[in-house]
Amino acid sequence: MKAVVQRVKKACLSVDGELISSIETGLVCYLGVGKGDNEKDLAWLARKVAGLRIFPDADSKMNLSLLDCSYEALVVSQFTLYGNVKKGFRPSFIDAEDPERARILYEDFCSELVKAGVSKVAKGVFAADMLIEQENSGPVTIIIDSRQTL
Repeated sequence: MKAVVQRVKKACLSVDGELISSIETGLVCYLGVGKGDNEKDLAWLARKVAGLRIFPDADSKMNLSLLDCSYEALVVSQFTLYGNVKKGFRPSFIDAEDPERARILYEDFCSELVKAGVSKVAKGVFAADMLIEQENSGPVTIIIDSRQTL
């Protein structure tokens, strides 16, 4: 399971011109589910995202997490994180999980963030063409892959 996490001042997500969700200060988490990902990957990654210390403390050091600050998260399903461009120029997505299994793990990931204590977990629309507007802070972008650590 992969996540690209970006620190934001605010973000909103729309589908077909309709506002679906929005957050204030927090994280936008683009979540990719790969073939073979399981509950162990999901639990580890959710804990890591919730506890990621990338917000400034009183000394302007990146030392605080979503949980420390009661900040919010917007989680967006992103199968293209598993795009492989090793050959040619058109990405192959054969390493991405099948949509139905990916949808379940995406929903479970969001629930796990709530269980971890994240104050608000906003979601995108699975498999939709979404427009995401975000005001990055820093910018701070972290890439996390559960398979590189488990």
